[in-house]
Amino acid sequence: MAGWFNKLKNGLKKSSDKLTDSVTQVFTHKKLDDQTLDSLEEVLITADLGVSVASQIVDQLRDERFGKEISNDEILTFLAQKISEILDPVAHKLKIDTTKKPYVVLMVGVNGSGKTTTVAKMAKQWTDEGLKVSIAACDTFRAAAVEQLEVWGRRLDVPVFKKELGADAAGLAYESYDKARKNQDDVLLIDTAGRLQNNTDLMNELVKIVRVLRKHDADLPHACLLVLDATVGQNAHSQVETFSKMVDVTGLILTKLDGTAKGGVVVSLADKFKLPIHAIGVGESAEDLQPFTAKDFAKGLVLKNE
Repeated sequence: MAGWFNKLKNGLKKSSDKLTDSVTQVFTHKKLDDQTLDSLEEVLITADLGVSVASQIVDQLRDERFGKEISNDEILTFLAQKISEILDPVAHKLKIDTTKKPYVVLMVGVNGSGKTTTVAKMAKQWTDEGLKVSIAACDTFRAAAVEQLEVWGRRLDVPVFKKELGADAAGLAYESYDKARKNQDDVLLIDTAGRLQNNTDLMNELVKIVRVLRKHDADLPHACLLVLDATVGQNAHSQVETFSKMVDVTGLILTKLDGTAKGGVVVSLADKFKLPIHAIGVGESAEDLQPFTAKDFAKGLVLKNE
């Protein structure tokens, strides 16, 4: 996957430049002292890794190297290793249980997070893997979202279940499950309307979708994925908290990492919520959404010359 790693590294360039340039400025002298460690902690917080992660890394560095000479390259290698250790427990590709037909994946997120595009990309990838996929276009507020999915549906020969604009999204989800089950589909992807986490009515609609799906089967949905736009940085934390209170979020997908210097937020999310990070996106094409791997992400974020 050298091609993907190069895409990832290029996608993380803004985040990497911000972090590594700041680290380089901190380590202007060779011995590791309190002042340098304090400056490093500030850099890590500014790079969106969060207070907890910054504190952990600085404490470990103090324990291992305080008062000793250390080069800039050694610091960056140390950072990459520690970031990889934090990310490794949450790096899990989403596995489809094909004994559950259909395996239902509910996609949620705020407006503009890239949710509908992500649904289309996932449908293509699973279709390419030989799975039989269908899509429920439950964003009944936005005609463009339905049209986008229909274009992908025609391209992939994937059925897209829809209703008229303004229709009841929960009812559509319920009916879509029936159709997907009769079709013996392996996966049913349910796209939902983007909603701000402070919009009570829309958040309650999401709860209703889950409640209605469970009239079919108490285990539904099998996965509930929260799509997060990485450009929002630390605001992603409040999105995870709010959506997790309303529905049982089982995993995260981070999009738009190529458009931001806030890529460090992935590390703070992993540290705080311990939710699986299934995939990350660094571009527009379906191939630009790939399973999340801790080591590659850490290297792409910190080590420019890898």
